[in-house]
Amino acid sequence: MNRRTMLRTTALAVVAGLTFSAATAQAEDTLKIGFVGVTSGPAAAWGTSNVRSMQTLAAMLNEKGGVEIGGTTYKIEIVTFDDQKDPKRAIAGMEQMAQQGIHYVIGPNVDDGAAAVRPVAEANDIMYVPYAFPKELYTKPAENAILGMVASYQSGPAIYKYLKENKGVAKVAFVAANESDPLSQRDSGVEAATALGLEVTSSDVTYQVDTTDFTPVLLPVLKTQPDLLVLSGVAPAAAPQLIRSARDLGYTGLISTETAQDAKVIEEGAGDAANGFISVGGASTPEIASDYMKAFVAKYTEMFGEYNDESNTKVYALEYILDTMKAAPASITDIAAFKAEMDTFEAPNPFMKGDAKLTYVGTTSFGQKRQLSVPLVVNEYQGGSFETLFVATVD
Repeated sequence: MNRRTMLRTTALAVVAGLTFSAATAQAEDTLKIGFVGVTSGPAAAWGTSNVRSMQTLAAMLNEKGGVEIGGTTYKIEIVTFDDQKDPKRAIAGMEQMAQQGIHYVIGPNVDDGAAAVRPVAEANDIMYVPYAFPKELYTKPAENAILGMVASYQSGPAIYKYLKENKGVAKVAFVAANESDPLSQRDSGVEAATALGLEVTSSDVTYQVDTTDFTPVLLPVLKTQPDLLVLSGVAPAAAPQLIRSARDLGYTGLISTETAQDAKVIEEGAGDAANGFISVGGASTPEIASDYMKAFVAKYTEMFGEYNDESNTKVYALEYILDTMKAAPASITDIAAFKAEMDTFEAPNPFMKGDAKLTYVGTTSFGQKRQLSVPLVVNEYQGGSFETLFVATVD
């Protein structure tokens, strides 16, 4: 082998070695964040907005080179699992996350799933951010779950109080699907309405999740002549059917829910009959949205061809996880460091104008900080889109 050939061979070996090292470094510097939740069936909109929010924010961050944590820059990879709103599948999904060494998971979206995955999360050092309301998930001895939104027992009193003071509501009726999640929200709603001095005219009527004709369900409820009809824990696919049925039966009062809804689904299923429908919205309004939030909406729309208002809330979970890791780099693999950081964590809120902060809350409701602080935005549906009714905060 002559000198020129030897130099060329050596150079190629060095380049190959560098390429291998770069590929290895790239693999090592990928940070996986999981999602386990519902992305199919009647409640698909809840989990779909989670996944799309995560994927959009990850794309924005990766396009800027990634996220620096403890001196290392990571590309964010989103790993998803559709649990089909089935607790058994949710368990399987969380087990898959554990097998991949993932320590941070967003979801599940319903009470049963969030409760079912708790043993798996605790046994495998996984912090997870459910969109489910049972207090036992967030109170000691539980420590691994972080409520990702405002709970119905927090938003319900705010909505009822507003409607009592501003719309003259004095009588309220509740209807719920015969599942643990909606029934739990109904019970907390009844408690909140009663505490505000409202007359609860009906609260024991339920329906099966596969119901398509809501007329016989609503007839006895509407005969009590409520000023407000609350659709407790209603799934996005059922909401427009219930609204239209109530209007077809001649009900002219207010209709509300404490679950987030999809304006497009409402428009397609109920049209103008849904005008005035009140629901918890995403944690942003045009008045408070920062330029970064507007960029997120634009990127989301570019990636998926549409935007779901609920993603105004769902965008927060991934941001909280990453910013907490930045404050406590050891938490990438050590969730004990993450938990310790939560008590004093504070960072700028990039989605809101002004000096708003990201902090963990929940001391009042749970006795410990196990809730993301996101604005409580209550919306009113009008002509195909949601308009802001009022904005509040939760401790």
